[in-house]
Amino acid sequence: MKSMNKNLSKLFAAAILYAGFAAYLYQPHFRNFDKQQYLLLVNVCAASLGCFVLSRRWVGAFGGAFFAGAIYGFGPFMLGLGKYHPTAGFIAAAIPWLLCPAVFGPTAKWRWLRTPLAALPFLVVVLFFEVAARCGLFPIPIQTRLQSADLAGLAAPLVAAKRNLTLIGFYHVPVAALVIGFSMMLAARRVGVIFIFCIGTILAFCGPLLNTSSLIWLSLPVLCCSILIGEGLQGFTSAGFADRKWLLGATAIMGLLAVCTLLSATKYYKVIAGLGAGYADMLVQTAGMYVLGAIAAGIVLFIVSARLRCRRLRWAVLYSAVTVDIFFGATFIVDKIL
Repeated sequence: MKSMNKNLSKLFAAAILYAGFAAYLYQPHFRNFDKQQYLLLVNVCAASLGCFVLSRRWVGAFGGAFFAGAIYGFGPFMLGLGKYHPTAGFIAAAIPWLLCPAVFGPTAKWRWLRTPLAALPFLVVVLFFEVAARCGLFPIPIQTRLQSADLAGLAAPLVAAKRNLTLIGFYHVPVAALVIGFSMMLAARRVGVIFIFCIGTILAFCGPLLNTSSLIWLSLPVLCCSILIGEGLQGFTSAGFADRKWLLGATAIMGLLAVCTLLSATKYYKVIAGLGAGYADMLVQTAGMYVLGAIAAGIVLFIVSARLRCRRLRWAVLYSAVTVDIFFGATFIVDKIL
């Protein structure tokens, strides 16, 4: 009973924080909202809370689960759906909730039921788009699909938002945690998560299924990666001396991404008549965020290499860096879309 009350209090706290951040993001645009657009706030809050609940299956720490939810609900992909009909974000927000029966469902001899239950999101999404089409509503145009140019958003989501491309990536600092989370998933051989990730990715790059836009299937790999980021953050805070190579790899990747974005910025600065200056400035800011992530990961690496625990210091460094990244990125994307 005491454990249940504690879990409910954490759920309530996460819901309050998500709602407050959603209000902060969208409040400047309320004067231009119609009634349907207020659903955008419901979408991001429901998506964040659903991912938070789902991630608790693998992420024990409140901070890791909280940021997993924030990265899914307030990430580039979810916020980017705001340029379509508000119900597009609604169905994306429902996906983590639809996976809960498979994740927290039958155990022991009924465990095999988790496999058919995992198909629930696929069935509901197709059914939703079919019903919507019969009502003359297309939340996402059927012909909308990922293009090769959209892949740039994986490394520079803010530049992709500025160019009005489809947003498919994450923010910058969480990439380090994603590296750790992926390594933990592979080490644990979580076949179910890998399968859902792969199926969602394949469907996202295929043509439309019936009246369902292929873009909505990207919710599945984005959700999986958001949970892995939460797990990776937890891994950072609990890493030991033997995990130095993974921390070093994550730090190196962040540094490499910073260098690559700076090199791209120099190319934009060389564009005639300064036409690329806006994109160059954005790439410089992107590089700054990657440097911030590299510094945060480097501090944790130093603590681990010195055989120190300092878990609260790790939390403070990592969570502060991720918070700054999410605030900056989410504010920019919402202002750009609306």
